[in-house]
Amino acid sequence: GGRMPRPTRVKNKSPAPLQITAEQILREAAERQDTEARPPKQRITDPEELEEYKLRKRKAFEDSIRRNRQLVTTWIKYAQWEETQDDFERARSIFERALDEDYRNVPIWLKYAEMEMRHKNINRARNIWDRAVTLLPRISQLWYKYSYMEDVIGNYAGARQVFERWMEWSPDEHCWMAFVNFEMRLGEVDRARTVYERFVKCHPSVKSWLKYGKFEEQQGAVERARAVYTRALEILGEEGEDERLFIAFAKFEERHHEGDRARAIYKYALDHVPKQRAQDLYKMFTTFEKTHGDRTGIENIIISKRRFQYEEELRQAPTNYDVWFDYVRLEEEFGDVDAAREVYERAIAAVPPVTEKRLWRRYIYLWIMYAVFEEVVAKDTNKAREVYKACLSLIPHKKFSFAKVWTLFAKFEVRQHNLDGARKIFGQAIGMAPMKDKLYENYIQLELQLGEVDRCRKLYQGFLANNPTNCKAWTQFADLERNLNEVDRARGVLELAVSQPTLDMPELLWKHYIDFEIGLGEHGRTRDLYRRLLQRTKHVKVWISFAQFEHAAAGDHAAARAVFSEAHSYFKQNSELKDERVMLLENWLAMEKDIGDNAQLEKVQRMMPRRVKKRRLIKAEDGSDAGWEEYWHYIFPYACCYDFNHATN
Repeated sequence: GGRMPRPTRVKNKSPAPLQITAEQILREAAERQDTEARPPKQRITDPEELEEYKLRKRKAFEDSIRRNRQLVTTWIKYAQWEETQDDFERARSIFERALDEDYRNVPIWLKYAEMEMRHKNINRARNIWDRAVTLLPRISQLWYKYSYMEDVIGNYAGARQVFERWMEWSPDEHCWMAFVNFEMRLGEVDRARTVYERFVKCHPSVKSWLKYGKFEEQQGAVERARAVYTRALEILGEEGEDERLFIAFAKFEERHHEGDRARAIYKYALDHVPKQRAQDLYKMFTTFEKTHGDRTGIENIIISKRRFQYEEELRQAPTNYDVWFDYVRLEEEFGDVDAAREVYERAIAAVPPVTEKRLWRRYIYLWIMYAVFEEVVAKDTNKAREVYKACLSLIPHKKFSFAKVWTLFAKFEVRQHNLDGARKIFGQAIGMAPMKDKLYENYIQLELQLGEVDRCRKLYQGFLANNPTNCKAWTQFADLERNLNEVDRARGVLELAVSQPTLDMPELLWKHYIDFEIGLGEHGRTRDLYRRLLQRTKHVKVWISFAQFEHAAAGDHAAARAVFSEAHSYFKQNSELKDERVMLLENWLAMEKDIGDNAQLEKVQRMMPRRVKKRRLIKAEDGSDAGWEEYWHYIFPYACCYDFNHATN
C-alpha cells in the first residue's frame, strides 16, 4: 500500500511578524469567489410574446406531470402559476385533474380551497370543503379549516352545522374541544354543556370527565361540577377507580372549603384504589392532612403510607422477612390486635421455599414474635399455645430443629403454672431432636430452678448417653454434684469423663478435674492426675501447669524444679520442638525470679538459647519458589558447635 507522506517538521517555532486573523481569511475567500451567471430579466411587452411564454410554461408543466403524475408538488405549482396568470378556470381544472389522480391527498384539497378563499369565492370554497369532508371524514384538518372558514365569515349556524356533521364521526377529544371553544366564543354556555355531555358519552374516560368537571367549575357552577365528579365515579365503575379522578374531586372540594368532604373522598379512594396505583394519592392525602388535619390524622396517613410501602416490597419478594418484621412492628405499635394478627398470619404463611436451616432461622422468629404478641399484647394464652404448636408442627424435625422454640414453649407453660405441660414439651423435644445440646441444658436449668436434683441427674445421664463427647456437659454434671457437696459423686463423674475414648475439648475437662482436686486441697490426687495427663500428651503447657502447681499451690520449689528439669530433658531429646523448649525455659526463669534463688537463676539463664535471625526459601503449593522469609533460629548452649556450623551453611 502507499505510504503516508511524512509531515514536515517545523524548525522555526517563533511567531510570524505578520499575524492573520480568521476573519481576514474568510473575507478574502468571499472576495475571491466568482459571481454566478444569472439569466437576464425579461420584460414581456407584447400579447403574442405573453402567449408564447404561457405556452412554454404550460408545456414544461405538462411534460413534468407526464414524467411523474404522482408528484403532487408539480400539480400544486402548476395550479398556483395559473392562479398568478388570473386564469382560475385553468387553475381549477388542474386541481380537479390532480384530485382525479389522488383524491386522498390532503394538501391538494387544502391548496384548492385556499385558492378559492383567497379570491373570496366562498360558495366554491364551501363546495370544495364539502366534497373533501365527505370523501375524507377522518381527516380532522379538513373539518377544522371548513368550520374555521364559516366562523371567520360570521356564518355561525353554518359552522355549528359543520361541527355537528363532524361529531357524528366520533372524532378524538381535540375535535370536541374545538366545538366547545367555538360555542364558548359565542357565549353559548348551555350549548357547550350539551357538547360536553355528548363528549363524555363518546369518550367515557377519566380524562374526559375531568375536563367536564373543570369546565363546570370555571363557570362557577359548584353543584353541577360536584354532580359531574359523582356521575363520573358511578358511570366509570372500576375504570373510575383512578387516583387522578379522586385527587381532582378532593382538590375541588378543598378549593371550595369542604374539608370533611375532601377527607371522605381521600379515605374512600385509599380503600378502593389498588395500592400500586395510589402513590400520588398518598402524597396528596398527606399534604391535605398536614394542611387541614390534626396530629392523629397525620399519623394515620403516615402509617397508611408505610403500609403501602411494605405491601409493595412484599409483592416483589414475599419471603423478605426483614420487611415482615417491620410490618408486624408497625401494626403492633399503631394498629389494633386484629390488624396485627392478620399481618402475622400472612407473614407465617410465607414459608421458606427450601428446607435449609440457614433460610428458616429468620422465618422462625416471626412465629416467636407472633406467640409473644398473643401472650403479652393480646393476652390470649390459648391462641399463643396454638401458635407454638402450629410452629412446631411446621418445622421439619427430621432435617433440623429449633431448641429456642421448644424452650420458649416450655417456659410459656411454666408461666401458666403448667409444669407437667412444660416437662412434656421438653420430653417431646428430646425425643424428636436428641442431639440438640441446648434442649438438655435448658431442661436441666428448669429442673434446677425448681430444685429437682434427681430429675437433673437423670437428665444429665440421658444427655451424656446421647452425647458422651460433650466436655461441657460432663463438667456441668460434676459442678452440680460438687455444689451439692457430693464430692465422691463429682469425682466419679469426672473419672468417667476422662476415661471416654473421644472428647470434643479434652484440655477443658482435664483442667476442670485438676482445678476440682486443687480446690479440695488433694495435692496427691492432683499430682496423679498430672502424671496421667502427661502419659496422654507431652504438651509444653501441661508441663508448665504441673510445675506452677508444685510452685504455687503445693509450695514445693524442689518438686517444681524437678518437673521443669524433666520437661527440659524431654524437649532436649526432641530437638525439633525448639519453640516449646524456649517457652518452658522462659516460664522456669520467671519462677526462679519469683523464688529469688540467684544460683538457680544463673543455672536456668545458662540454658537459655541465643536468637539468630535467618532466612529460608518458601515453596508454593505447586512446588515453585515463592520468595524468602525471615525467622528466628534458636542456638542452645549444649549444641553450640553444631548450630554454628549449621547456621554458616
